[in-house]
Amino acid sequence: MTNNQNLFISIIIPAYNEAKRISNVLNAIEEYFSQRTLPYEVIVVDDGSTDITKEVVQDYQDRLQNLKIIAHSPNKGKGYAVKQGMLAGQGQYFLLTDADNATPFEEIDKLLNWIKQDYPVVIGSRYLSDSNIVIRQSFYRRSLGRLANLIIQLLAVWGIKDTQCGFKCFENNAAREIFKRQTIDGWGFDFEILAIARKLGYQIKEVPVSWQNVGDSRVRPIKSALKTLRELLVIKVNLVRGKYE
Repeated sequence: MTNNQNLFISIIIPAYNEAKRISNVLNAIEEYFSQRTLPYEVIVVDDGSTDITKEVVQDYQDRLQNLKIIAHSPNKGKGYAVKQGMLAGQGQYFLLTDADNATPFEEIDKLLNWIKQDYPVVIGSRYLSDSNIVIRQSFYRRSLGRLANLIIQLLAVWGIKDTQCGFKCFENNAAREIFKRQTIDGWGFDFEILAIARKLGYQIKEVPVSWQNVGDSRVRPIKSALKTLRELLVIKVNLVRGKYE
């Protein structure tokens, strides 16, 4: 990863079969930067999609600055896709955001306000007192998510209330050091990168954001919970063995 001083921010969007939803975030990015003069790049990582995700993104080539598409096949997992995007970025800052725009893109200002105050890692959170949940998940999903977060805190990143919100911002050097050490290709990458950040001594700021349940979730609660638990145990072993140092 190299830093292009003329590029303010790299926006990383992992995508797997997101043809129906990815326009949500791409339109929001276009609207946001139409009112600002900040130079930016958008990196969409197509994680083995079997629909027309890539073609939908290509339609934005003339509407977004420095739009890049990284495509690989077969599907390798959200964590793998995010890592590829982060290692390809060149901005002073890096924003990870989901294709469905569940956290509205304009919430980026909240994260940038803190990252400019020397917090190298700033993450959006749905579980702080000032967070604004517009459309909630089902009670079942919320309960399972809270239980999973408690286990994640106990084993990997104590004190962080929401490791899984897909809206995170990193200073360039922190991103480089964190993501080159990432090992998890699946959903567990979220708490792995936060555990790595802690291990490397980076301060993490958790910021309340607006969020809505867009639906059509790729997460299957029980299956994903079991896989996430396995990934969490791998991360715990890695921490104990000093793999991230």
